[in-house]
Order: sequence, then C-alpha cells, then structure tokens
Amino acid sequence: MAKTAFIGLGVMGYPMAGHLKKGGHEVAVYNRTTAKAERWAKEYGGSYAPTPREAAEGADFVFTCVGNDDDLRAVVLGEDGAFAGMAEGAVLVDNTTASAEVARALATRGAEGGIGVIDAPVSGGQAGAENGALTVMCGGAAATFAKAAPVIDCFARACILMGPSGSGQLTKMVNQICIAGLLQGLAEGMNFGQKAGLDMDKVIEVISQGAAQSWQMDNRAATMCAGKFDFGFAVDWMRKDLGMAIEEASRVGAPLPITEEVDARYAEVQRRGGGRFDTSSLILALREPDDDGS
Repeated sequence: MAKTAFIGLGVMGYPMAGHLKKGGHEVAVYNRTTAKAERWAKEYGGSYAPTPREAAEGADFVFTCVGNDDDLRAVVLGEDGAFAGMAEGAVLVDNTTASAEVARALATRGAEGGIGVIDAPVSGGQAGAENGALTVMCGGAAATFAKAAPVIDCFARACILMGPSGSGQLTKMVNQICIAGLLQGLAEGMNFGQKAGLDMDKVIEVISQGAAQSWQMDNRAATMCAGKFDFGFAVDWMRKDLGMAIEEASRVGAPLPITEEVDARYAEVQRRGGGRFDTSSLILALREPDDDGS
C-alpha cells in the first residue's frame, strides 16, 4: 500500500482521507485547524503534521482539498508547502475545485522537480465523500494518472482521465454549469407548483418518473419545498465555482447566459444572508423575504 498525505480536512477532505486509511494506505494529514487534524488521526489511526511540507515528506501521493486557488497555492508552494517535502516520482492529486490556470501552473512547477500533478476535482457532495462514491474528473499525463488512479479509487465510484493538465477543472466547470441550470428549473417548477396550490408530494412523485427526473429532483425537490437548506454544498462555494466557469467561458468564447442569470440569483440569496445555505436555496430568489411559498 502507498504512503499518502492528505491536506485539507473540510466536509469533503475529512472523509476522503478516511477512505484512504480504510483502503489500507498509510496516511498523514494536515489542516489549518490543528484540532481537526488531531481528531482525524484519533478517529482513523493515522498521523498529523504541523505543516503541509512535513505531511508530504516521503509520501508517494499527496492529496489536496482546499477552498480556492489562493488556498491551494498556500499549501503547495513555498518553504512549508507540499512540493518542498515531496521527492522526485511522487504525485500530487489536487481534489480542490480550482481554476484550470492554477492546475496548469502547478503541473509545470511540479515537473521541474520530477513531481507528477493530477488536477482531480470531485462531484457527489458531502454524501458522496462520506460514502466513498465520488466522481473524479482528472487532468494530467496518462502515465501519472495510471499511477494515481488505484489510490483515488478508495473514495471514487468513477475516476476518468479527461485530458492534459487543466482538463479535470474544465470538466468540473461543465458539471457546475449543468447543475446551475437544473437547479434553476427545479426551483421555478417547485415554486410554481406551490403557488398553484398543488400537492407537491404528488407532483414530485409523478414527474420524477418521467423526463423531468434528475439527481437534484430526487434529492432536493421535497426539501426545497419545505424550506430546508442545510445539505452541504454552500451557495458561497457555488458562486466561486460559477465565477471561474464564467471567466473561462469568456476566455474561450462560449456564452453562458443562463449560468450568469443563476449566478446573479445566488448573489441575491447571499444578500439575504443565505451564503451558507446549500445550493437548493436558489428557490428563495423567486420569493419575497417573508414568502413561505404556500
């Protein structure tokens, strides 16, 4: 089994690192909040380190799962960054949803020291991380991916190489663009049904058996109607992801009119104090602040 390190123990990283340990790998973790790293080590029987560099020392594979481009640079680059502790032949697998630009930059920097880099953002949410059933979209060299894939499989139900460095991040942007449109349609449909006085349990039951069915409908339609928005992936993070997609779309000349509209509606949810609500809270942007939807 491989010697691994996992950097970033948020709602996704914490269980993902746990699945590496359950898979039989040696795991050292690092987290900005040391208490969380200590708790992980106690729960799973691994070890923790005070810096990313020390966590990465001697590791065959180093996983990162942090908030954004700046966070990623902070834990990978510099005197205490992961690259400083990694040896030639080691592989960095970045599970952060970040920009394609930073993915390519890290791959270039890693190559200078003989370190392979795979950008490997994930989809499946907190439940997917906890169940070891994430979809992993990878970018990088085929040989590097072949080395890393069996280890990534510890927390994945699907792990696919999409192309060269940056391709994983670009694929994740496609994923988020599609989700945004689905959620807007779902929010409008559920809001309309409630305003029309329909029995929404029956509506969801019947339309989920036809062409309107989606993961979002199966998992979020009923809770959306009930005004429950505490299911993990937050509006703040969705806006970060959509912002990167909109910026990249502008660069490549791909219009995103619906995505831009949904992003503006999420901004309204943030304005109302819902930045930490999950993404199904998009329905709130269709309602007055004191409107319960009935």
